[in-house]
Amino acid sequence: MEDYLMETPSIDYMNPLIQDKVRELRDKSGDTLDYIKRSYLFVRDEIPHSGDIETNIVSKTASDVLKNKTGICWTKSCLLAALLRADGIPSGISYQLLTRADDASEGYMIHALNTGYIKDLDKWIRLDARGNKENINAYFSLDEEHLAYTIRSELGDLDYHDNHSDLD
Repeated sequence: MEDYLMETPSIDYMNPLIQDKVRELRDKSGDTLDYIKRSYLFVRDEIPHSGDIETNIVSKTASDVLKNKTGICWTKSCLLAALLRADGIPSGISYQLLTRADDASEGYMIHALNTGYIKDLDKWIRLDARGNKENINAYFSLDEEHLAYTIRSELGDLDYHDNHSDLD
């Protein structure tokens, strides 16, 4: 579990911006589970995916995402991991290989999402804070995954069901 609590160059949770956000979210939370959900909703709903807003801003770290108020799925995952780890909640990053279109004609992309350890339930869950839009409706659930993308194995999509502590 230690690896999933470490600060890394991309998951820079000791940054003052992140520490301020952690205090804000913690002050509003009733318990650890509420804190996890609030952190997830903040990243999913308040930090738009860079592609959705068609910006040229490039966020490279969790603190960049918070400062720039945008990031791609991977850096948004770094922010959610930073918010969780800063509160002592183990968190990692999981990946999916997805087609860019309704066939493989436009190639593939890697999509990143989070893992989070729920101590009271002694289990890992996956959380996808990519951001919702038309045809994407990810949400928080302890019982069943509700991720941004549905795997279409017939097109070559893969869900790795992995759990990395950082870039790996």
